[in-house]
This record gives sequence, C-alpha cells and structure tokens, in this order.
Amino acid sequence: MDWARFAQQLAAMARDLLAQDSVDSTLSRITGSAVDLVEGCEAAGILVLHGGKVQTLAPTGRLVVDSDRLQERLSEGPCFDAARTKEGERVFRIRDFGQEQPRWPAYAPAAHRLGIGSMMGFLLYTEDEELGALNIYSRSPGAFTEASELAGWLLASHAAVAFSSARTHAQMERAVATRHLIGEAMGILMGSHRLTEEQAFDVLRRYSQENNIKLYEVARRVCEQGSLG
Repeated sequence: MDWARFAQQLAAMARDLLAQDSVDSTLSRITGSAVDLVEGCEAAGILVLHGGKVQTLAPTGRLVVDSDRLQERLSEGPCFDAARTKEGERVFRIRDFGQEQPRWPAYAPAAHRLGIGSMMGFLLYTEDEELGALNIYSRSPGAFTEASELAGWLLASHAAVAFSSARTHAQMERAVATRHLIGEAMGILMGSHRLTEEQAFDVLRRYSQENNIKLYEVARRVCEQGSLG
C-alpha cells in the first residue's frame, strides 16, 4: 500500500466531496472513491437501514444491490450489523465466503452464490431511526488486507462527515422551500378570504390536522388550486 499516494488521493477526494452539489452526487463520489482507493475493492455502496428496511444508495454495481437485499431478507450480514450497531464494533469483515461463517450462517453461503468472495462494512452514521454503513466488495476471497481495512476506515470517516454535511444542507434547502410554499399559500388565503396572517396559517394547520395531510401538501394544494376546495 502506497500510503503517500493514498493520502494525496484522500485529500483530493475530501475536497471533491465538499464541492458536490447534492446528496446523491456526494454518495456517488464516496462509493467511487472506495473502488479507486481501497485495495481489492471491486464494488461499493451505502446501505441505509430504516427500522428493518434496507435502502441501497450509490451502488457501483448490481452485486451491491443484491447483497443488500439479501441482508434485508435474512436480517444478517456484516454491513447490516455495521448499520445497526451503535456501540462496539465499527468494522466488519468476511475474508472468504467459501468458508463457513458462524456469525452469519445464512447470509454467507447465499452471498457466495451471488459471486461475492470477500467484503467489509464500515459504520457511517447513526441516528434515532436511521443508520448507515459503507459496504465494499470483492469477487475474490482474501482480497482485503489489514491495510485495506485501515484505508476503508479512513475513507468511511471522511465520507461520514461529508455525508452528514450534505444531508444537513439538503434538509435546510427543503425547510426553506417549505416555508416559502406555506408563505405563498397563506398569501393566497389572506387575499381571497380577507384573513390575517395568523388566521391564514390557522386555516392551513387545521385542514392539515383534520385531514391527516402534511402541512406542506396542504400549502401546495392551495398554491396549485387557489383554494382548499
């Protein structure tokens, strides 16, 4: 492992991550960097766990999607464990899927049939109802060394920061867009029904609660139709 070259590439990747203009592009840059920077990595993806449901983000190949679906169905596997572990281990590795894996007795043989030879999972982030992990795969057994694991962990650490920043930015943009839409809907109601700002908001809020519709959707309806009717 040429660590000097790796450090240069990692620094370039970190700059690129900050320059991405969306969460999707950030994630694609992360998984692409895993294939480029981690020795032995042939495919990568980010697994997000919502309760017991798995979502695959920015996969570099079909193998990643198939593995995640398999882990979801069986509720076991190294990346599944990394995603739902809040304490303790942060890295999981299977060196050879051709050998028995007592920790993942159902997942390992099924993944081997998919063509996976070895893999690792790195925890990216944890939240109350949402957890995530970076998955890296090889079709060859024994592809990942201790150096590969260290490189993957360093990449995942950088990626977690960039991912969190991108998610926060996206959430802020959605919040601003929501406030703008609600303000526009309030203006329509104020003009058409001669309401005060407080009264217009109360109309939107009550309609949302009584009809079990999100406030954003109520506001969108008013903006599109000119009324709640």
